[in-house]
Amino acid sequence: MTDQIRIQNLEVYAHHGVFPEEAKLGQKFLVDAVLYTDLREAGFTDHISASVDYGFVCHFITEFMKENTFQLLESVAEHLAEALLLEIPKLESLDLEIKKPWAPIALPLDAASVRISRGWHTVYLSVGSNLGDREAYIRSGLDALTADRHTRDVQISSLMETEPYGYTDQPSFLNAAIGLRTLYTPEELLELLHRVEAEAGRERGIHWGPRTLDLDILFYDDVTLEKKDLIVPHPDMENRLFVLKPLSELCPGRVHPVLRKTVLQMLLSI
Repeated sequence: MTDQIRIQNLEVYAHHGVFPEEAKLGQKFLVDAVLYTDLREAGFTDHISASVDYGFVCHFITEFMKENTFQLLESVAEHLAEALLLEIPKLESLDLEIKKPWAPIALPLDAASVRISRGWHTVYLSVGSNLGDREAYIRSGLDALTADRHTRDVQISSLMETEPYGYTDQPSFLNAAIGLRTLYTPEELLELLHRVEAEAGRERGIHWGPRTLDLDILFYDDVTLEKKDLIVPHPDMENRLFVLKPLSELCPGRVHPVLRKTVLQMLLSI
């Protein structure tokens, strides 16, 4: 997203700081915000409803910073960015800088500041179940993701019955793909998925074994990530029909950031 609306040096008198007198007496803060949104429609229609109203944003920032108190600039920035992204539908992402000109450090400086970048991320998941009421477990997982305030635009493919993969001595699966947008990092999203699985009675025993609900991250934007408990894009997805067939309903043209093949190309090559 390259279109931007910029707010520079918005002055807010608020009560944030580590020292008691800062929280009690308050001080001046300066806020810079770069708002990323698609401005093309607004440019052609000349309607404010097609854009992000920077006047509303300035008042929102001011009220938020006055009504809340945090010790750290990091906390001010994090909570303010989250509140803006949840409040403003057309806001895709933002760069936010909170500056503290009167920082109590007894040395000459213009300001101390914290700068962060936050935004909505596009994610695709694989979901499966092969125990109990399989469709009900999948629906419960979908409902939990839809209800979470840090996710939006949740959609699901049609359900697909498949034979077990890897460990084959178990019942057949119902599988689907889920698409959504989220404010979570990949690690935070994984924690959410594990909580949703646990609420469905998921027990982690046999590798690739039977489960009430299984939720895996397939794509997270175009991120590539390799950690002990999380690899993105999901490893070996290019060889799994039960992953690619439902996923192709949601994003057939999405390109695997490592293999440089679309979902449809990977599906047709199995």
